Amino acid sequence: MAERGRRRRAVFLTQTFPRTPDDTAGPFIREIGAGLARAGWQVRVLAPHARELPRHWRDGPLDVRTFRYAPEALEAIGYSRSLERDESLRAAAALAAPLYLLAARRALRALLREEPAEVVHTHWIVPNGLAVPGGGRPLAGGRTVVGYGLHGSDVFLAERPLVRALVARLLRRGAFLTGCSPELVARVARLSDAPCPQAVIPYGVDAETFRPDPAASAAWRRELGLPEGAVVALGVGRMATKKGFHVLVAELQRLFERAPETLHLVLAGGGDREAELRRASAGWQHRVHFPGLVRRDVLPGLFAAADLFVLPAVHDEKGNVDGLPNVILEAMASALPVVASEISGIPLAVEDGTTGILTREGDGAEVVDAIVRLAAAPEIRRQMGEAGRSKVRHELTWDRVAQRYAEVYEAALERLGNETGAATVEE
Repeated sequence: MAERGRRRRAVFLTQTFPRTPDDTAGPFIREIGAGLARAGWQVRVLAPHARELPRHWRDGPLDVRTFRYAPEALEAIGYSRSLERDESLRAAAALAAPLYLLAARRALRALLREEPAEVVHTHWIVPNGLAVPGGGRPLAGGRTVVGYGLHGSDVFLAERPLVRALVARLLRRGAFLTGCSPELVARVARLSDAPCPQAVIPYGVDAETFRPDPAASAAWRRELGLPEGAVVALGVGRMATKKGFHVLVAELQRLFERAPETLHLVLAGGGDREAELRRASAGWQHRVHFPGLVRRDVLPGLFAAADLFVLPAVHDEKGNVDGLPNVILEAMASALPVVASEISGIPLAVEDGTTGILTREGDGAEVVDAIVRLAAAPEIRRQMGEAGRSKVRHELTWDRVAQRYAEVYEAALERLGNETGAATVEE
């Protein structure tokens, strides 16, 4: 925090921000900002326009602005629109990128002229780091530090040959680099011979929203048409390659031959591979359920309806990988044991044998073994679920996460010699 009676200001430049309370696009950006606000920071969010979004609104303690970069029909960046299967840049997004960068830079300059800030945190280093004036140097006459946040898909974009040199330049000049997994941070840091200071900060979870809830559980089980006594293995996420659902679906025959007859699999979420996964599961439609994209306001009830959670995440062919999927933390908060791959930031949350079971990446047989074991052992499920909920409540709340971000910001300002810079304001 700044000196007594003063508040720091931060700007988040992001390509995705929840458009409504039930939107599943980038909820962690909102939660990080809200956590910082509770810690005494003033946070403004600058995001691209999308259909029906106003230019300016308040989201709780956050001041949110949007900027236009193309006619609405050609807006193709952010809000899960930029990538095909999360593996390659869509042609429309590539064409819109120069306009996006120019518009984002212009909007950021205008926002800082209107009200200076001490920190600009660009979430998704590609494209948003590339949009900041000065190529990563401090702004506002040297009083505003610029840093970068990694969230997954931006890492494999940063590694592309035509982008690497630009990202290396940003890292040499930036004030900090944050990411939700050691792998993501290390991969990007390797692009520069002198990267800026780095911090691995896992995401958090609201353990009051995501919690065991018998009433919501019963409602969801009726909605899905599950028989009484069903043991539910739940997977949630965008149907992209890196989520790894194809690894599990390829093993359905083995899974249902070995698992109790009461086992049902629920795979929730939309995305480019959803139709393919539905087709591959067609022979098991009485035991595999696809509710589609689930609104965020009813998502906690779906977790409550499950008995265990599964996310066999992988690196896709381009090397794209999730850092620490929020759905894993939401499952743990809901007291579910987690079956997940031992990659990226997942082991920061899932302790093998304690809060869940970690499997080798891409090993469908191990995923099946783990699900079968948990499906047949309600006491183990209970113990792991309780341990997981305890872990997130004590270590992975959004307030704890926000405090770590605040510490990164303060350290960057101290290095700059701007501990009491001009961008503070009397409360």
